[in-house]
Amino acid sequence: MASPLDPETVPVPDAGLNILAEVAGYLATGMDSDDAKASVVGAVKRGLRLARCRLWIRSRDGSSFRAVSAPGEPDPTPADAERVLRSLLRGAAPGAEAGGEGAMHTPLTYEGVVLGMLEAVPFQGPAPLAARVIAVVANVLSPLLAATELSEDLAGEVALRTREIESQRRFTSQIIDSLPLGLYVIDRQYRIQAWNRKRETGTQGVVRDEVMGRTVFDVLHRQPRELLRREFDRVFETGKLEQLEVESSATGESRHYRLTKIPMRLAGDQVTHVITIGEDVTEWKSVQQQIAQTDKLAAVGQLAAGVMHEINNPLATIAACLEALAARSGELNGATRAGFEEYFRIMESEVGRCKRIVDGLLDFSRPKARHKKAVPLNQIVEDALFLVKHHERFKRIRLVRRLTEGLPQVEANAEQLIQAFLAIMLNAIDAMEGEGTLTVGSALNGDRPDEVCVDFSDTGLGIPRENLSKIFEPFFTTKVPGRGTGLGLSICYGIVAEHGGRMQVDTQPERGTTFRVLLPAARAGGRP
Repeated sequence: MASPLDPETVPVPDAGLNILAEVAGYLATGMDSDDAKASVVGAVKRGLRLARCRLWIRSRDGSSFRAVSAPGEPDPTPADAERVLRSLLRGAAPGAEAGGEGAMHTPLTYEGVVLGMLEAVPFQGPAPLAARVIAVVANVLSPLLAATELSEDLAGEVALRTREIESQRRFTSQIIDSLPLGLYVIDRQYRIQAWNRKRETGTQGVVRDEVMGRTVFDVLHRQPRELLRREFDRVFETGKLEQLEVESSATGESRHYRLTKIPMRLAGDQVTHVITIGEDVTEWKSVQQQIAQTDKLAAVGQLAAGVMHEINNPLATIAACLEALAARSGELNGATRAGFEEYFRIMESEVGRCKRIVDGLLDFSRPKARHKKAVPLNQIVEDALFLVKHHERFKRIRLVRRLTEGLPQVEANAEQLIQAFLAIMLNAIDAMEGEGTLTVGSALNGDRPDEVCVDFSDTGLGIPRENLSKIFEPFFTTKVPGRGTGLGLSICYGIVAEHGGRMQVDTQPERGTTFRVLLPAARAGGRP
């Protein structure tokens, strides 16, 4: 039984209608794929009994044409493509145009623009039915190709815009993730809509995928739920920025955080989201405290300037009395006189040191140059030990000297270094609670031969790790009230720094602490 579409079994006009019906059936499925276009070309070839049938389609830039052949046909050669391009460039008018080998070249034109060409090559030359059918098919294909091209352009534009939007979204997300601040956003249902990378890190960090869409109360469960709700509700209702500072010990150490809640409006005047930013301000608070300590130092300097005259007057009186007593020491017998003269020398030295300490306090408010000269380091250490051994707290301390002979001299103000060494040793005695071993040693710095060092080692309890960074801060002290002002080591640090040196600390819990003072050695010319 013959097919109803076979031109041999139906009149000619019906054959043309059947071809168009089959073409329309394929077009109804769409023109997006080359397979659909090849099916249309195949229907025309079969219906008109053509030797060859191809649909030539313009490239996106219009510089070339590609062929869609009927199923089973060989691919066109480059010469075929060149021939079609020349034919179209000649400006073929709409409708069938005879070509070589009896071929019919029918341009596919839409709104004056050539989108392609339908090429048909019959076995025995052109036939009227073939020309009419091909013309109708070309008229149907032209707007469909135009629509397909427009759709591809729109799809390309949409894809481009989508990539741009996605790129911008990633860029914005990267900016937020790069901030050294914890940031998250909630909506009016208190559900988390954004959670940056800083919120993922740290001991309290939570992974972003685990919090998105959850309520903030479920995630921040350590914070009081009602208090947190009131804070967010206040921002939602007032539309005003809220800021507060909190202290937390969740990480094992006390940290200060500044929390800022910022209203966000997606559209209109209503607040739709709240942005919360958490900033670790512990270091900032520490700087503020240091500034406050600096203000205290300035106040001490002003106080010292005001009271120096009042203090120097009684010191001058004491010095005069010492001179009078020294003048009468000749009335004593030899052994007694020798003991009293040693005490006179100590008192005279200490009175002079008191005057210099009062004068040194003025450096906080009115720094002034101090005279330095080349002095032997061991002699400065011995002078400091001479003063400390008469101290009441030194009575039960065992002293070990390990002073290296032949050390280079240092360019220094001897009185200042004695003051610094004395303060370090008194701190060591306090650390041993009046009983233990104090080892004092001097040597060349093994790492830098242009430096000499003095070590003061005690057998006390050591310095807690959390206090190591604070020991040179003014007014920092762990002593009970009345036993220390917290100025001793800070003044030592300033004296050593003024001499171009530095201080190092090595401490071990329950075993003791060593303070090392490193000073530049004086050169042959007297300068370090």
